[in-house]
Amino acid sequence: MKLVIIEGPGKRETLKKYLGKDYDVVATKGHIRDLPAKTLGVDVSNNFEPQYEIMPGKESIIKELKQKAGKAEKVLLATDPDREGESISWHIEHILNIDENEKCRIEFNEISKSVVTRAVENPRKIDMDLVHAQQGRRVLDRLVGYKVSPIICKKIRPNLSAGRVQSVALKLIVDREKEINAFKPKEYWVINATLEKDKIKFKSSLYYKDGKKFVPGNEKEALEVLDNIKGKDFVVGEIKRTVTKSSPPPPFITSTMQQDALNKIGMSISQTTRSAQELYEGVELGSEGKTALITYIRTDSTRVSPEAMASAKEYIIKNYGKDYAPATFNIYKTKKNAQDAHEAIRPISLEKTPESVKQYMSNENYKLYKLIYERFVASQMTQATYDSKQVVVNVGNYGFRASGRTPIFAGYTKAYKMYEENETENNVESKLPKLEENDKLNLDSISKEQKFTKPPARFTEASLIKTMEEKGIGRPATYAPTIMTLLNRKYMEREGKYLHPTELGNTVTEFLEKYFSDIMNVSFTAEMEDDLDKIEEGKAKWQDVIKKFYTGFERELKSAYVGAKSMSVKPEESDVICEKCGAKMVIRQGKYAKFLACPNYPRCQNIKSLTPPKEPVCKCPNCGKDVIERRTKTGKIFYGCSGYPNCSFASWDKPTNLKCPKCKNYLTVKEYKNYSVFKCSNKECDFEKREELEQKK
Repeated sequence: MKLVIIEGPGKRETLKKYLGKDYDVVATKGHIRDLPAKTLGVDVSNNFEPQYEIMPGKESIIKELKQKAGKAEKVLLATDPDREGESISWHIEHILNIDENEKCRIEFNEISKSVVTRAVENPRKIDMDLVHAQQGRRVLDRLVGYKVSPIICKKIRPNLSAGRVQSVALKLIVDREKEINAFKPKEYWVINATLEKDKIKFKSSLYYKDGKKFVPGNEKEALEVLDNIKGKDFVVGEIKRTVTKSSPPPPFITSTMQQDALNKIGMSISQTTRSAQELYEGVELGSEGKTALITYIRTDSTRVSPEAMASAKEYIIKNYGKDYAPATFNIYKTKKNAQDAHEAIRPISLEKTPESVKQYMSNENYKLYKLIYERFVASQMTQATYDSKQVVVNVGNYGFRASGRTPIFAGYTKAYKMYEENETENNVESKLPKLEENDKLNLDSISKEQKFTKPPARFTEASLIKTMEEKGIGRPATYAPTIMTLLNRKYMEREGKYLHPTELGNTVTEFLEKYFSDIMNVSFTAEMEDDLDKIEEGKAKWQDVIKKFYTGFERELKSAYVGAKSMSVKPEESDVICEKCGAKMVIRQGKYAKFLACPNYPRCQNIKSLTPPKEPVCKCPNCGKDVIERRTKTGKIFYGCSGYPNCSFASWDKPTNLKCPKCKNYLTVKEYKNYSVFKCSNKECDFEKREELEQKK
């Protein structure tokens, strides 16, 4: 029996199906050895030597690994195919006393039979450059977090944290808010004319005056335009006709998948991350069992394997025709600082169309898979072409502009339904009639509208990730955790889909900028990422990179300890009056949520909840009180008794009031698009029932 060790248990069943009975598969459930949780764990005086220890709660897993490895004829380490996965394999190798020259490491970008089989047949040694790159990153992040966090806890308030990536990301949010607050709107006026020829109406906008671009700056200037053109003919002037081409977008990388999922199908970053992980590890497809649908999800490369491109071409010709497949494969340039360790995110098999697997999937998984599938197919198709026309309509010494675009050939848009871009105020595209120079047009209506220039928009999760990627802050695996950390720490909040800093976020950023200018410098952070990449490439030693950083960092630490002044966060005043003393209550931040508190504390200790009570899920099987939905610090949903802490009942699966017909324990339910699955909460009981949902008419 051969032993295959993986990280996440979600893909165990999928791998077992492909590996067969001669292989046992065990999951570590993430890291098993790391720096200590409560101490620095880095010997700064000894070349930054890390002091690793077994993580709490992993003792039983290590015992199981040692027992099975001792009996196995071969141990294969199949942790995730990235720096972190390589590092986990290295730690396992150390714990199991596997010889460092042993070819025990296997990796696969997709969980398909052919790729997994090929990986098993071609093991390699642990790549120590990858391990060192991850080790350097871990030590660097530990130094920043453990050295800076205590300072801001002391100088601002307890339970705060700083981080090499999170603090710079927060600075982006804070700086954008400063731009918005400092922005002074400028007035301008838009004049639109609806014109008509051959019973076809189209819109045009004022664009020129005396041959030069012109925008009325106030109502007086706008009225002057209307007075000057009153009663005059609208005559077609210059007409520009061009055939424009639109190239297909590249296949998804982690950041673009997260951005499109939010912008196009309304999935948050956390939802997208969770759903993508399930699609990668495997989804139950009826009698076919658990099947992986997409390639590895943490990547910054747009590279696609020749086999996948050939498969896409065959699919495109079959489903759309030869004209939709380019003569040569579409190959996309990967950005300069990308690791390029993996392919882009794509479907493993184009035979698994979104519609063919829809019945087995949750709504989230289906929507994301459809987006990934269509994006990949489109990326391998021909350009879309358009007949574009731009027309200037003269009236007196003014010029109005109209533009129109008519599709000639759909190309990639046949497969990828792009969202229409918003019409811009001065470039309104519409269907144009047949126009020739000197044609006189009928004026249907004309209007003027006051406008003001707008400040830059607040970041959304998607645009923040895009900016982080463009500026080289963090890497694919860090985008989502960084955003969740900033939200969970209450450094920023969501307002609709937009993010804005809290007063706490502003205070922390101000403090860090004053005393830790290097770690808050966007360029410095990007350069540090480049240095970490050089370690992976074997062009730098990780200790040298840390030493170079630590020299300046140590000076900033000493300066902050000695010279930093305390900075308090002013609480936000509410409209709620304290019924005990009559003062206006203030909004304070608790460990898990905001609450109302009397500003006269400790003289008056009145507090109120700001969070409305949640709808109960069911009755607690232990005490009979309501069970409600709750969230962990990382945002993960679980179900707990409302009587906590007197009752400690909690469940990851949604409990119900139904009893198991076999053992009388409560049942849990998991809801899918067209059916629900009820399971017994007792792990020793195998009761399971599928219930079809009534279709909505």
